[in-house]
Amino acid sequence: MQVLMLAMLAGCWEKKVKNLSNTEFNHYYALRVYMDDDQRKTYLKLKTEEERNAYLQELELWDRFYDYEPHIRELIIAGEVQSGWTKDMLYMAWGSPYDRTRLVGRNAVRSEMLTYRFEVQEDGAILLWEPGSKTAYKAVRLFAREVVIDDDNIVEIREKDTSW
Repeated sequence: MQVLMLAMLAGCWEKKVKNLSNTEFNHYYALRVYMDDDQRKTYLKLKTEEERNAYLQELELWDRFYDYEPHIRELIIAGEVQSGWTKDMLYMAWGSPYDRTRLVGRNAVRSEMLTYRFEVQEDGAILLWEPGSKTAYKAVRLFAREVVIDDDNIVEIREKDTSW
């Protein structure tokens, strides 16, 4: 199931996202989770694609996305998160989780459950819910996905209907 990402972009400088090519938008969207506000602002103020790409390389983020095979990058862009993926791939696809819980008693050095909230629109589009969402009131369904991670690898994805 393809997840359409909703970029709830704040600040007038974020309007520059619309000026990015599809390729630039894809790697920006995947890598923005690793940038703070100042870095995102700097990236979007750069005038050319070459300058923006060089900036991602300077931040040592470029390879974080482009080291994956093209078919994996496509899945990340589409938000089609799967068991077996790394936590890094999940963050690129869905961003930071709504909630994070440490799990104990599992057969792993480190286990956690990350919760993501989603909304389904009338047209069937699935949007990643974000605080302050201006579209949630139109949603026909709200649900959450709980992602269980053992040692930085996704081992389970559970979907739960919810309202919030």
